[in-house]
Amino acid sequence: MDSSTQTELIDKVKEPGVIVQYFKNSIPFLLSFAIQVVVAILILLIGGKLIKWVVKLVRKSLERSRIEESVSGFLGSLIKYALYFVLIMVILSQFGLTTGSVVAVLGSAGLTLGLSFQGSLSNFAGGVLILLLKPFKIGDYIMEKATGLEGTVNDITIFYTKLTTVDNKEVYVPNGTLSNTSIVNLTRNPTRRVEIKVSVDYHTDLKKARAILENVARKHELVLKDEPIVAFVSELGDSGIDMELRAWSQTENYWQVKWDLTENVKSALEEGGITIPFPQLDVKIKQ
Repeated sequence: MDSSTQTELIDKVKEPGVIVQYFKNSIPFLLSFAIQVVVAILILLIGGKLIKWVVKLVRKSLERSRIEESVSGFLGSLIKYALYFVLIMVILSQFGLTTGSVVAVLGSAGLTLGLSFQGSLSNFAGGVLILLLKPFKIGDYIMEKATGLEGTVNDITIFYTKLTTVDNKEVYVPNGTLSNTSIVNLTRNPTRRVEIKVSVDYHTDLKKARAILENVARKHELVLKDEPIVAFVSELGDSGIDMELRAWSQTENYWQVKWDLTENVKSALEEGGITIPFPQLDVKIKQ
């Protein structure tokens, strides 16, 4: 290409009419795209409100049908996520993306997505196992043994379980974690054993101490009298004789009974002239 031809091309590019024509040609596309964005936003806002209304309606229907609360919560959560997925598909269709093309892309990227969402899939599977095996339900007080985390179950969703601790903190535990660890359900059974441990001096009359401990439990109005009440020596400690009192109460009364018995045992032993020893160490010096 000679220099005259290059100069001619540069002059044509610099002509204002070329740029103006480019923008004129782009206006229909920009308007169409702007309309698509506005429609997508409207669909998102209206669809989001409709989904909330539908989920609320479904949960109320499940509650009226007397389905277990944990199951209704899980199903409600599952329906919510499914509807949001449909909403996203509808929004994408506004930009020319069909469901088939989206599925094809997801299928081709299946391995990558599987690795990326491995934790979420594990949590979903854990939620299904929790509902099928029912190690706990909403309202139960549970403890996760691996970390010592404990609290009352408030909700079970498809990915996590919500606990409320005794100091009123909300903890969201992944279902995958709960389905792969040891769970202690402290409120599943209607009754629970209360254990009170105390040490007495080595000069103590053990029969008298046992009688005092058992009498303390029998006097408490919330202790179940038709269940065994027993006091015994559990260990010979370094500073005293370790004893234990065992009694039973209704599960909902457990903490009140435990606190009362702990206080009453100390008072009763002191009234009976029995000493509760402090930790001590005898040191002998040879000369």
